[in-house]
Amino acid sequence: MAISELQLPATAQVHDLPSGKVLAATLAHDVAERLRAAIASKGQACVVLSGGRSPVPFLEKLAGEALDWSKVTVSLADERWVPVEHPDSNAGLLARHLFKGEAGRARFVGLYQQAENLDAAALKADQALAELPPIDVLVLGMGDDGHTASLFPGSPNLAQGLDLAGSRRCLPLLAPSVPHQRLSMSRSLLASAAFIALAVQGPGKLATLRAALAGTAIDEMPIRAFLHDPLGIYWCP
Repeated sequence: MAISELQLPATAQVHDLPSGKVLAATLAHDVAERLRAAIASKGQACVVLSGGRSPVPFLEKLAGEALDWSKVTVSLADERWVPVEHPDSNAGLLARHLFKGEAGRARFVGLYQQAENLDAAALKADQALAELPPIDVLVLGMGDDGHTASLFPGSPNLAQGLDLAGSRRCLPLLAPSVPHQRLSMSRSLLASAAFIALAVQGPGKLATLRAALAGTAIDEMPIRAFLHDPLGIYWCP
């Protein structure tokens, strides 16, 4: 199965790339171009990134892009509720792979907050995100279960997290099969991005995308909430 065989919405622009290396470089170039354009037009830019292992090559490429990083605000679509020193921290991932050299001048608005419990941490993160500029670029990933950010099927706060008219910027979420509690941007905040990119690699993720396109229930596969928005899909086998 190839991505060209999928019945994609007309609003999706597909980049069919030969390898993960080319995907990382192409996505980094396109993200940087949009950030440069935002800086040129309004003096600042904002990008929201996703964590995990697969974005590492992209983050390394993005760190080397020439732009005025002092005018860029970076945030995360979601975060595990662990300190930045923890190996599973997405903020720690950015510290290791993005915030180096000139890219170290970027401003970071993270989701992790110290608090007595996850609900309190999410409220503090929600308040911190009030200072986030309008999002110029959002880079999403997708799990094999159809989750994106930390909007997991079966999570207690999923309906609130998927509410396009919701007022919350950040919510406490749970990953059913993974131990860490999560903080996630809400769909209402994520969908406000001027440009959304979805990175998809490998036959397993392509099968997940096919399943997501075949149905409409966003609570079953939350990535469906974004597939009919204007979207750049970056795919490699």
